[in-house]
Amino acid sequence: MRLTEGDLPGLYLVESPVHADARGSFARAWCRDTFRAAGLDFDPVQANLSTNTARHTLRGLHYQDPPYAEAKLVRCVAGRIWDVAVDLRPGPGYGRWQAVELSAERANALFLPEGLAHGFLTLTPGAVVLYHMGAAHVPGQARGIRWDDPDLAIAWPAPPEVMSEADRTWPGLAERT
Repeated sequence: MRLTEGDLPGLYLVESPVHADARGSFARAWCRDTFRAAGLDFDPVQANLSTNTARHTLRGLHYQDPPYAEAKLVRCVAGRIWDVAVDLRPGPGYGRWQAVELSAERANALFLPEGLAHGFLTLTPGAVVLYHMGAAHVPGQARGIRWDDPDLAIAWPAPPEVMSEADRTWPGLAERT
């Protein structure tokens, strides 16, 4: 596995070599030693699976505030997604975002430290996203930021066709409480 730090502090692109033969393929999904060697103390306590029937399904931008903040490792295990992280930590990076395409074929992933909002847009029908979480989800603590907030100006590759009412109506970054 190779971890490359992204444009946001603590955000890492995770690349796993895919070993293929006549049986199929194999790639490492997570390795504690590799993460610790990169200075990341990440021990998943929960894994979540998001299945998405339609192309251009949008989920996000989601986060939990401290003390419920969640680090997460996000991987697309079927299809392709446009994965977005938004920095909500106080400081000069506040409101900056970075996006990367994740795909099952490439077996790549994105590690988000605590303090970042997360969302994605499916690029293929049938996209499945696996999250390894550093903290358990706490009902009632879910927060979000509007996906199309002009203050963020995220360059989504296509307009969403499917999204939840909650994701459609999150407040903008300036209204975040």
